[in-house]
Amino acid sequence: MLLAEDLLLLVTDDASGRLSAEGEHVDAGLGGANLIELTLLGKVDVSGEQDQGRRGRIIVRDPSPPGDDVLGGVLRAGQGRALGIFPMRTWPAQDPSHKAEVRQLVTQALVQTAAPDERTAALIALLHALKREHKVVDPQSYQLSRRQLRARAAEIAQGNWASEAVRNAIDSMIGAAAAGAAG
Repeated sequence: MLLAEDLLLLVTDDASGRLSAEGEHVDAGLGGANLIELTLLGKVDVSGEQDQGRRGRIIVRDPSPPGDDVLGGVLRAGQGRALGIFPMRTWPAQDPSHKAEVRQLVTQALVQTAAPDERTAALIALLHALKREHKVVDPQSYQLSRRQLRARAAEIAQGNWASEAVRNAIDSMIGAAAAGAAG
């Protein structure tokens, strides 16, 4: 599964199939997840000045296709109604087992302070950027405050688990998410 797919699963409500975050934030997060995925695969690199208002550059390192299936049958498109009136698209999970597995890995890293692997750490960094850690792990179930959960996610996001290229990709994604939230 791609990071973007796992992120989409985690920010989608199990019962309703609705997104737990605003659409434009999720879009920025999914774009960032794809950029991080390509960086993890060694397909692209992010370089250049990212400070002082200048954007980094994406450099293609390997132009061959990454070879993956889109959403792999894990989600299905559905129709629902907001407030019983307005039609809306929903994305309920087709098979909840993968989502449960990803949620368990994220929970182990955030609550039980297990060292996350590179993909789980990247996913936590994305959730942290979207401010959705509490939607994946209920802090009260583990006698934690939201602030403690968010601090642990920040610790993982800032940790040394990522290569410089992945760190630059995450920083670019966070910048894009912040810009989307501001405007």
